[in-house]
Amino acid sequence: MNNKYYINIGKALDAENTKERIIYRIFEIFPGFLVWLTLIGMVVLSWLRPIWIAYFMIAFCVYWLLRTIYFSACLAGAYRKMANNLKINWMEKLKQTQDWKEMYHLVIFPIYKEGMEVIGESFQALVDSKYPKDKMLVVLAMEERAGESAQETGRKIQQKFGNQFYKFLLTTHPQDIEGELAGKGSNETWAIKQAKQKLIDPFQISYDKIIVSCFDSDTQVFPDYFSILTYYFLRDEDPHHTSFQPIPLYLNNVQGAPFFSRVVSSCNVFWQMIQQQRPEKIVTYSSHSMSFKALNEIGFWQTNVVSEDAGIFWKSFLFYDGDYKIVPLHYPVSMDTCLASTLKQTVIEQYKQQLRWAWGSEGIPYLLFGFYKNKKIPFMKKFHYAFLLIEGCWAWATNALLLLFLGWLPIMLGGEEFKGTMLSYNLPNLTGDIMTAALIGVVVFVVINSLLLRARPFYWSQWKNLFIIVQWLFIPVSLVIFGAIPAIHAQTRLMFGKYMGFHPTVKARKT
Repeated sequence: MNNKYYINIGKALDAENTKERIIYRIFEIFPGFLVWLTLIGMVVLSWLRPIWIAYFMIAFCVYWLLRTIYFSACLAGAYRKMANNLKINWMEKLKQTQDWKEMYHLVIFPIYKEGMEVIGESFQALVDSKYPKDKMLVVLAMEERAGESAQETGRKIQQKFGNQFYKFLLTTHPQDIEGELAGKGSNETWAIKQAKQKLIDPFQISYDKIIVSCFDSDTQVFPDYFSILTYYFLRDEDPHHTSFQPIPLYLNNVQGAPFFSRVVSSCNVFWQMIQQQRPEKIVTYSSHSMSFKALNEIGFWQTNVVSEDAGIFWKSFLFYDGDYKIVPLHYPVSMDTCLASTLKQTVIEQYKQQLRWAWGSEGIPYLLFGFYKNKKIPFMKKFHYAFLLIEGCWAWATNALLLLFLGWLPIMLGGEEFKGTMLSYNLPNLTGDIMTAALIGVVVFVVINSLLLRARPFYWSQWKNLFIIVQWLFIPVSLVIFGAIPAIHAQTRLMFGKYMGFHPTVKARKT
């Protein structure tokens, strides 16, 4: 058996022996255990050791303030870089480099039941991009389980756009393949294998001259995306051990989306922009690009996980013994804000989308088990990435609730003795003052969000423009309902071995 078989594990039962299944299962329990230990400890210690919790809360609020200031600076810096990159003619810049004409782009669109109004706009953006279309191989990856309507959509896309690229391929991923989880990862892996067999190998295109971009069905590239991507790829010292990450902007249907969807999607945009300023902490997300040579060597995406986007980075990282990185492009692609046919359905879809994203905690046992098996990765590099992933998932599930409850839980549960102390009397005012200062982050959010909306020519009334600002009052509620709760839900399911399937988010358009 391949001595790196573990890079294809999706859950504990995939391990090759009982001992390793137990170890992997312990790693699956750990994230949820840590979260529930925090939440239960928050209540118990507020009752038994209210002074401890009071001092902890003050320290946590100070930490949150400093974190907000730091993140605000990162966000402003990322926006400035993105705005500058949007002004550059990257095609002209690319022409000054050597060998760019030898590069091909393999673009994969895995789809499910999305209609022409969604997929057609994505393909039109592809056609409108500045990179030569005779260097593009495009695959529309359909699902057999989506039925005949999806096949008809595929044929319409082929008829309208198929002859505008060097090569165009329709693929249909068979349903019910043993060992696969029905979802994006299994579809795109089937599609890229078909592209290798029918497009790349027959036309003898060199693997190291192909950059693969795997996009969600709603991803619309900005005009210079492939130009800046190729430029960064050619300039990188080790492009075949590198993924390239754009900034996702949820602008396609933002006009018709309800306020809570706009807030949730904007928060995700801001987080991705902040991560672009911290490349040592970034992980591949949604639409991203990497070398076909590397993808072929590692065996493509996993077909048995939900979070294949982050998963491909961890899989590459383990396969190459830690010699793998991500380069932020500071350049956007545009995607859909969560929007369904009714308000109620949009709320449900928004929660399910956040739950699926929060299921990214499945990367914790995957990575920890990979570190257990791989002895070649330096310890400090293992510690860095393990801490990054564990802390991120823990904070997602707990931080909003800590901020919401710890200011008053010690006062409620700490007893009369604690209530009589000056610390008890001053705690609400002190933490309130610190958190008020942290509102600087919301101000930065409002400003950056207003600037980002200029990336698309929206025409809104003055009242709608005002509401775009007022909607940010919803952010504390959003952090709990569409942040902490789905994160706790996901990590608790993982803790009890209640594995999730892949839920494709509904795509809709309203004006």
